[in-house]
Amino acid sequence: MAERIPVLAIIGRPNVGKSTLVNRIIGRREAVVEDIPGVTRDRVPYDAEWNGKAFTVVDTGGWDPDARGLAERIAAQAEVAVQAADAVLFVVDATVGITDADEAVVRILRAAGKPVVLAANKVDDQRGELEAASLWNLGLGEPYPVSALHGRGSGDLLDAVLDALPEAPDDEDEPEGGPRRVAIIGRPNVGKSSLLNKLAREDRVVVDDASGTTVDPVDELVELGGRTWRFIDTAGIRRRVREASGHEYYASLRTGGALERAEVAVVIVDASQTLSEQDTRIISQAAEAGRALVVAFNKWDLVDDERRYYIEREIERELVQVAWAPRINIAARTGWHVDRLVRALDTALEGWETRVGTGALNAFLGRLVSEHPHPVRGGKQPKILFGTQASTAPPTFILFTSGKLEAGYLRFVERRLREEFGFAGTPIHIQQRPREKRGRR
Repeated sequence: MAERIPVLAIIGRPNVGKSTLVNRIIGRREAVVEDIPGVTRDRVPYDAEWNGKAFTVVDTGGWDPDARGLAERIAAQAEVAVQAADAVLFVVDATVGITDADEAVVRILRAAGKPVVLAANKVDDQRGELEAASLWNLGLGEPYPVSALHGRGSGDLLDAVLDALPEAPDDEDEPEGGPRRVAIIGRPNVGKSSLLNKLAREDRVVVDDASGTTVDPVDELVELGGRTWRFIDTAGIRRRVREASGHEYYASLRTGGALERAEVAVVIVDASQTLSEQDTRIISQAAEAGRALVVAFNKWDLVDDERRYYIEREIERELVQVAWAPRINIAARTGWHVDRLVRALDTALEGWETRVGTGALNAFLGRLVSEHPHPVRGGKQPKILFGTQASTAPPTFILFTSGKLEAGYLRFVERRLREEFGFAGTPIHIQQRPREKRGRR
């Protein structure tokens, strides 16, 4: 449905309150909001609904037609959003009035030929409504006075938005399921956005050498291997959430949210640098979230023979707990071996959704217990009596036992499960249910 629902692009100069207005429209705090301009850098879509009509809101970075450098690329994203949208919500700060930049944006909007709704933001009282009236001079029709912060006037504004948007087509033919959801995660500046741009074959996400350029999670539908995938690019995960400040704090929280939405996580690691504690913690976070997992070593074009030797040692030492995850070596900027991602994703998702029949599982467990019984501890030797796979995605097993199994023996069971049934690319969850002791009569 995401491609067929009408799209509303929200544009305006930096710090006029676009992201606050987005949060007001979608009814939840999801767009990053901070008092400094330039916090939103990419074009970020959100699902919205008003009066029973669904539409997609695209938040954009502040648009200054005369921008240079990183700001210029942010402005380019806003221009692309206008071209892709069905209608545009142009946000102006009513307390500032019309600026030269606003008038320049109006000229670009007229050339685009899209329906435009004009929002006069930061109108909190009667005097503000008089200030908003001056925006008639932009020539875009009636300015709708709103306070994104307090919600004043938002209903009238949304009614005007619905009038400007085309009707969504009937969704009877919509196929079930939908694209597989892939979260791209990793510490800042390892090349997550470069990979998404290469996969999407366009500059979908702002890329800059400054770390932490991506703040909002960005969804992108990408054709890959003859199929459509939904990629979720996320902000670079900082060392600790509590150490992050301002918009980084919200971005860190939402990275966890992106993992929750995803089926498989691609953890990007900078192969040219030593594998860090941050890298291993992020990989563990994805596994603990129960997601299928692929580890992509990016910037492989910068790796020489000596670094190759050391990186193999680091992987053996640091990634032993996720030895089951498919690994690929890529160079996102040039596109080298990026095509290998599809095979790795398929492998991980297949393992994630593998189900073992109860008969086959218990035959395996019977052999395992007879060949490698649990060690005797304190004169007792707990045994696995019966097992069942409770669920897939991730594979979850319940073992009914005569007593509590040691953690080391559970790890051994997991290792043998992988050897017997595969489960490449997925964590395995094993729960045990020790038999209750019967009291004396």
